Amino acid sequence: MTSCAITPIPGLPDIRPGDDLARILGDALETAGGVETGDILCIAHKVVSKAEGNVIDLDQVTPSDEALKLARELNKNPAKVEVVLTQSTRVVRAFKRDTQDEGTMICEHRLGFISANAAVDESNAEGDNTVITLPDDPDASAARLGRALEARFGVEIGIVITDTFGRPWRLGQVNVAIGLYNVPAKVSEIGGTDAWGRPLSVTEPAFSDELAAASGLVITKAAKTPLVLFRGVRWTPDATAGAGQILRAKTEDMFR
Repeated sequence: MTSCAITPIPGLPDIRPGDDLARILGDALETAGGVETGDILCIAHKVVSKAEGNVIDLDQVTPSDEALKLARELNKNPAKVEVVLTQSTRVVRAFKRDTQDEGTMICEHRLGFISANAAVDESNAEGDNTVITLPDDPDASAARLGRALEARFGVEIGIVITDTFGRPWRLGQVNVAIGLYNVPAKVSEIGGTDAWGRPLSVTEPAFSDELAAASGLVITKAAKTPLVLFRGVRWTPDATAGAGQILRAKTEDMFR
C-alpha cells in the first residue's frame, strides 16, 4: 500500500498569450519548495492554451451557414458555434430540451476527444465575448513544459495536461488527461492476479485520467491554482506516452 500527497501550487499570475509558461510554473514551484524526481504535475489546459494563444475574440468570427442554422436551433451564439465546428471533426449530437435556455453540442474534437462544445469554453477567459480552445497539440505542449522544468530543476518528472469533461450515462464533470509527458496513459494489469489469485484478463486502470480526476479535488475554477503537484505516486515513466492512447477505437464504439 502507498500514499501520495496532492498539493495545489499557489502564486501563478493570470496567463496571457506569449507568456513563458515554463518559467512561470518553475518560479511558482521553486517558491513552493521545488520538485523532485518522480513528481507528477497536473496542469489545467487553460493556462497552456492562453500562453500558446488559443484565445479567440468572437467579435472577429464570421459564422458559416451551418453555424447559423445550429445557433438558431440551439439558441447559441453563432460565432461560438462556428468556433466549435472548426475545432470538430463531427457533431455527434446537437439538442435542446425545453428546460434548457441554450442547447448542447456533443462533438468529436479534431484530437479525437468527445466532449461538449469541442471543449470550447468561456470560463476563465478575459473579456465578455472571448473563448478558449484546447492546445493545438497537448502532448507536445506537455513535453515542452516537462523538459524545460526537468532542465531547470535537474529531475525527472511527469506532466498531465487536463480538461474537464462530462461523462456518458453519469451526471457531473471530472478532469481528464488531454496531454501527457512521461506519464503512462493507462497501466496494464493483464496477466496478474487479484487478491484471491484469480487471473486478470482485462484490467487496465486509466492511470492518467485517475491523476487528472484527483487533481480536481484540490482546485476549483475560481481558485487560480491550475498547477497541482503529486508526490509519492508509484509509476514508471513512459517516453512513448500520449493522451491519444486512452481513446477508444471507433471500431469499438457500440453506440454508433
